[in-house]
Amino acid sequence: MAYQAKPPEGWLRTNLKYTKDRGSVAWVLHRITGLGLTAYIYVHIYALTSLTQGPQAFDNEMKLFQTPVFHVLEWLLFSLVVYHSLNGVRIVIVDWANGAAYHKKLLAVVYGLGVVLFIGMGILMFREPIANMFASLR
Repeated sequence: MAYQAKPPEGWLRTNLKYTKDRGSVAWVLHRITGLGLTAYIYVHIYALTSLTQGPQAFDNEMKLFQTPVFHVLEWLLFSLVVYHSLNGVRIVIVDWANGAAYHKKLLAVVYGLGVVLFIGMGILMFREPIANMFASLR
C-alpha cells in the first residue's frame, strides 16, 4: 500500500492536539506574558502623550488611573512582570548553568514564588480599600 499524506491541519488544531507538559506550558506562558508586557508598553507610551497637552490633561488622566479598575489591572500587570522575569531567570539557569537536570524543580519554584509575590502584592495594594469597606459595615 502506498503512502498517503494526511491533509494539512490548521495551526489551532495542531496546537490543541499537542501533548503539553510543564515545560511547554511555561514556554507558552512566557510568550503570552511577553506579548502582554509589549502591549502595556504601547499603552504606557500613549498615556504619557497627555503630557504634551499640558498639566491639566495629564492630571485628568492620572485621576482615571486611580480608579479601582486600574488598580486591578495594575495588579494583573504585576503578575505578568513577576512570571516573565522569574521564568526568564529560570531559562537562563537552564541554558547556562546545567539547569536542565532540575528544570522541573526550578519551574515549581517559579510558580510557587510567583503565587506568593502575587498574593503579597494584592495584600499590599488592596489592604486599605478592603479595610475601609469592612469599616463602613460596622
